[in-house]
Amino acid sequence: MAKAYTQTEFDSLMEKIEKVDIRVKEYLELAGYEKWARLYAPVNRGWTMTSNIAESINAALVSARELPIYDFLEEVRKIFGRWNCSNRKEATQTYKTLGKKYQEMLELNETMCTRMTVVPSTEYLHTVNDGGRNYTVCLLERKCVCGRFQIDELPCPHAWAVLKSKFLMPEEYCSSYYKPSTIVMTYDVPVYPLPDKNDWNIPEHVAEEVVLPPKWKRPPGRPKKKRDKNLSELLLPKNQHSCSICGQEDITSELVGMFHLNTIQKLALTKIIQHT
Repeated sequence: MAKAYTQTEFDSLMEKIEKVDIRVKEYLELAGYEKWARLYAPVNRGWTMTSNIAESINAALVSARELPIYDFLEEVRKIFGRWNCSNRKEATQTYKTLGKKYQEMLELNETMCTRMTVVPSTEYLHTVNDGGRNYTVCLLERKCVCGRFQIDELPCPHAWAVLKSKFLMPEEYCSSYYKPSTIVMTYDVPVYPLPDKNDWNIPEHVAEEVVLPPKWKRPPGRPKKKRDKNLSELLLPKNQHSCSICGQEDITSELVGMFHLNTIQKLALTKIIQHT
């Protein structure tokens, strides 16, 4: 539902959720569709539907968490400075019309439009037949009935078929946010290095301020570094081995993977019961 492009697709998936547990539907309605569903978002979110960035930063700062607060902040500044410089250099040295991620998506949409037929209605309005189903594409408003053209701001396969029939460049119908010039602007603001602490000009009222320790006791045991995995991650199957010559999967490893999967399922269900 989060990735649905059309109202019909969203409603169909919501009906399936309702049949499983109506409480889930009520919870999602209470949370607000605009907060998690691409179809109801007040702005176009593209394909950014995960929290991977926050998780990647947490993983990069595992060792830095052991440091005092000043050293921790300094380590964070250095990491962001390196990332910012590296990304800016990569963005300025690209010679493609779009960013790598969006160029790949555009090429994928091109391969999907090879067997579609286009029937023009006006200069900008066209009907595209895709596997027996008709889709209306408007190049002037950059819209398609499938919803992908206007939400992704990138020519969908149906729009691609129209552009090919008119010998138009697809890059002209892509959002400017996907172009290298805009991506470079993301990293325009540099992360400046700090001078040595001996060279700091600290105001007198700041230097005289006494910072007290927090009013809480450290819990017993070793501090936890790894985060709790959710149920979907626990149920992922293990990697299976296969022969490099014939490609046949190892039955033994497959059975071992099934054993691990069942064990993980039991642990996950036990954990859920304990929490509820």
